[in-house]
Amino acid sequence: MASSTYEHSVQLDVEKCTGCTNCLRRCPTEAIRISDGHARINESRCIDCGECIRICANKAKRAVVGTLEDMDRFRYKIALPAPSLYGQFENLEDVDYVLEGLLKIGFDDVFEVSKAAELVSAYTRLYLKTEGIKFPVISSACPVILRLMALRFPSLNDNVMHMLPPMEVAAKLARKRAKEAHPELADDEIGVCFISPCPAKASYVKNGFADYESKVDVVVSMSDVYFALIGKMPRDGVVEASTESGMVGIGWASSGGEATALLNDEYLAADGIENVINVLEQIENGHIPHVRFIELDACTAGCVGGVLTVQNPYIAKTRLQSLRRYLPVSMNVLSPEEQEYIPELYLFNELPTYEPMAVLSHNMAESMRMMADIQRLRNELPGIDCGACGAPSCRALAEDIVKGRAKLEDCRIVEK
Repeated sequence: MASSTYEHSVQLDVEKCTGCTNCLRRCPTEAIRISDGHARINESRCIDCGECIRICANKAKRAVVGTLEDMDRFRYKIALPAPSLYGQFENLEDVDYVLEGLLKIGFDDVFEVSKAAELVSAYTRLYLKTEGIKFPVISSACPVILRLMALRFPSLNDNVMHMLPPMEVAAKLARKRAKEAHPELADDEIGVCFISPCPAKASYVKNGFADYESKVDVVVSMSDVYFALIGKMPRDGVVEASTESGMVGIGWASSGGEATALLNDEYLAADGIENVINVLEQIENGHIPHVRFIELDACTAGCVGGVLTVQNPYIAKTRLQSLRRYLPVSMNVLSPEEQEYIPELYLFNELPTYEPMAVLSHNMAESMRMMADIQRLRNELPGIDCGACGAPSCRALAEDIVKGRAKLEDCRIVEK
């Protein structure tokens, strides 16, 4: 999929933007510039990580996701709650209260993403035994990481595990369950709604994934669902036991949960976009310790730190730890027959292709000339990376000048 056709879920409200440069400094792909007094987002570089939403004091950046009303067009509505949803509620003693609440706000069925996560974990253990895969294997669960790698670290694409994220596995299994229970329903009468902690999942659903088309119909903000549930969710009394996941599945909500579910110690888990970039750089340079599996979460603390959540990520993580104490390790264990091979519904074939950020020109001679010009300009600039020019660094300004997007006079210090 070409980056020019990529539909983003992080957008800018120009009227609210004051051009303060906070987002400029935090963007991990240098996708933001300040021009004419407000930010501009280069869509070909944006990875929908939500860092600009998190850092913007003026709320000029926003996530574009669906609403619960978007599900009204479906006859049969299925909710897919991400496990991080459970960590948003104070004094929650039983996941079943949340599942019951989702039915009360209008869903006909609830399929836990944590259930799918346990199945993905089981098949990941089998994946790591597959002959010919490249180590260290990098998790494919976070869409931000996959787009970041395609733009900044394309040399590591062969390390990416070709396993669909739990959201997609849950959507497939939920549709299958709905058809078995209600054969009278047409496929387009069944709607699947993912309750997301981050905007990147919405982008994943909108754009598909290379040759794979998402089986999710609507992505809604976890914060919106949280406030809808507050008044409907039972908090005492007895509710029907309906949860189908255990410690492993709910553990996916926090950084390290996916990796520890592999039941071995040859893994590395990193969270927070800056830490993730540092790890990817070390993998690319061959300076990573011997590990077989690497879990990378763009959000601090994992999915509980997504910008569409309500609660402080560390408080949410603590709440999930309390919930997990009373659960079995896993409620989804593969039979011996299921451990023979990974079913097709868990796998994807191809990674999306984007234009790597480092490419200056497809002509070698032109690219070499541009690199030399960038270095020359970089040496002329002050090197203090103040951001006053509207670019995040002096090196970025030099590149913008060479590409015809800026002028040397944009540097306030050189201008003087």
